Amino acid sequence: MRVLYYNWVDYLDAEQRGGGVTLYQRNVMAGVQDRSDVEAVFISSGTSYDLPVRAPRWEAVRHGPQADRARRYEVVNSGVLAPAHHSFGDPAQLSHDATRDVFFDFVARTGPYDVIHFNNLEGLPADVLQIKEQYPDTQIILSLHNYYPICPQVNLWFSEIKSCEDFEGGAHCVQCLPYQHDGRLLRTANGVSYRLRCAGLEPGTATYDVAFRWIVRVGGRVSRALRWVRAGGRKSTDAPVLGPDTGRDRAAAFAARRNLMMSLINAHCDRVLCVSDAVRVLAERYGIDAALTATNYIGTRAADLYDQTQAAPQDAKKKTLTLGYLGYMRRDKGFYFLLDALEALPKDMAGRIRIVIAARSVDRTTMARVTRLGDHLGQVIYRDGYTHDDLDAVLEQVDVGVVPVLWHDNLPQVAIEMHARHIPLLTSDMGGAAELGNCAQMTFTAGDVDSFAARVAGLLAGDVDFADYWSGAMAPVTMPAHMDHLIQTYTQS
Repeated sequence: MRVLYYNWVDYLDAEQRGGGVTLYQRNVMAGVQDRSDVEAVFISSGTSYDLPVRAPRWEAVRHGPQADRARRYEVVNSGVLAPAHHSFGDPAQLSHDATRDVFFDFVARTGPYDVIHFNNLEGLPADVLQIKEQYPDTQIILSLHNYYPICPQVNLWFSEIKSCEDFEGGAHCVQCLPYQHDGRLLRTANGVSYRLRCAGLEPGTATYDVAFRWIVRVGGRVSRALRWVRAGGRKSTDAPVLGPDTGRDRAAAFAARRNLMMSLINAHCDRVLCVSDAVRVLAERYGIDAALTATNYIGTRAADLYDQTQAAPQDAKKKTLTLGYLGYMRRDKGFYFLLDALEALPKDMAGRIRIVIAARSVDRTTMARVTRLGDHLGQVIYRDGYTHDDLDAVLEQVDVGVVPVLWHDNLPQVAIEMHARHIPLLTSDMGGAAELGNCAQMTFTAGDVDSFAARVAGLLAGDVDFADYWSGAMAPVTMPAHMDHLIQTYTQS
């Protein structure tokens, strides 16, 4: 079986862009190497550009690690910038003939493939799914690691403020991003990076960083000067002149984007794999055909810890509860809600709560709140971020992990990391984290301070039987088990 995998960024990307999806793709490519029944090829798109930008083309990856060079490819000069917010609102996300044709040419010249598995569509026009019309026997699989087909911001999180439950016919999309990226500048910056990387200079090295900053600075000045000349010496901006109906027209375009994405997926995909039940329910709610969807929990190497660890014995006499928060100091991750909720706890409860926070600091104001929280709670133990190697030490004292997300977080990796170590999870009812423990007594209403306090009170009172919790919990999926399930999906779709 030959499988073509797609993700917007190379799975061996030197800058480690793409977060958990890149790590997942790397694990899948490694998992395929352990199998004799599968040959895998990989292609990315949306980050590498020529200077000046020319027509799209595909090529074998010419930069980064030497590993897997024979099966790593990329589209250069894609008409769709990646990640998604770099091309927010760009109609090329739906259709760009030259980029689509280059992708089709790649498949024709390197195929045939039994399966084309898109781990997202960022960086390509969505009409590449029409490849199914040329190869009707090829299985077209789309994994939903985020909500890109539904939301151009990918996370259904409006204006960095709140969950977007109704996009108001596209009107919310028009107002969503506080900052719109300049596509020409991004292509120029990506072009500089691409040339430096092809020359053997890697991001993060002093030589690369100095060269990149100098070239981009000079290039920006030249670009501004050329625009000034073309404008006849007058000050020029790239901002369009907005007519009275522009907002309405843009809203309609965003609504059309969602509809066309759903139509392309329903018409051409053989299976849509959702990384949690929560994602599947949302996908179906927004228009993806339920006959295509299936929950497919991704494999993770952390899952191996589940059989190597045991739940701590429940101590009914213990007077304190140590919570643990891992990840980012971000509003969508629920960090600021967690501060609000802990600050609001009654003093008698608060004195019995300790918390371990492992997250990079973002500003002095936030850190001042974290420090003051130590005067209210029994103790605050703060770590300015963590590495994977540190994780066991970070979590050593944690009784219960907290995943207080305010958005439809697909299935947070931090939740899996704690769950795999047999640390029970107190989660909001948003996203897929609650599916790991599957315990109503450990789930609170997202963003509801009183609901959170009630669950904490129940934990302090010993109302949660952790033996029952673990008997109903889901075992995390190992990579070998996930690969077996994936190959089975390919053969049965």
